[in-house]
Amino acid sequence: MDGYSRIVSWLKVLLPLAALALLGTLFLVARSTKVDTAIPFARTEIEDRLRNQQMTGAYFSGTTRNGEQLTITAQAARPGSGDDTPSAEGLHAELRSHTSGTITFTSDSGSLDPGNDSARFSGDVVIASDAGLTVRSGLLEAELSGLSAHSPGPVQAEGEIGNLSAGNMRLETKFQGGPMHMLFNNGVKLVYVPTKSESPD
Repeated sequence: MDGYSRIVSWLKVLLPLAALALLGTLFLVARSTKVDTAIPFARTEIEDRLRNQQMTGAYFSGTTRNGEQLTITAQAARPGSGDDTPSAEGLHAELRSHTSGTITFTSDSGSLDPGNDSARFSGDVVIASDAGLTVRSGLLEAELSGLSAHSPGPVQAEGEIGNLSAGNMRLETKFQGGPMHMLFNNGVKLVYVPTKSESPD
């Protein structure tokens, strides 16, 4: 038998043995590798994420009992759960009335709860009307289905007639289908500012 035949004979034995050795090594490595199937979050972290779930660009639209169009948007809204109440950030509302024009409401934060027919504006609350009156307050509570809103705390207003301050304010209609009125109560103080046409030369 020449040298070439001997090499071929040895390779016929060695190659299958080498293949078996490689397969055995693969099985050993596979058995020694542990796969961690646990979720990489603690239970408290998961509960916190579920509790703090939020919706961006929230939008609500409806019609009041008198037919006025009401739209409310929020930069972010959280539904709340358990004892936590719904909350929202960057609130903007627009009420279009066929008798009183348009009134807008903006605030830094608050809540929107259509199920309870309520909206709450808090922080820097700004109320502006087509009549040129701008009211600032720290809190405004509104009814979604009707023309009713209430600022229980101090308010500051600016308009064509001058500057006004009061202990609280209500926005409502005197009768169904009538125009909206802003009613200022509790220590009302008005500083009249005459227009340029009324100012002496």
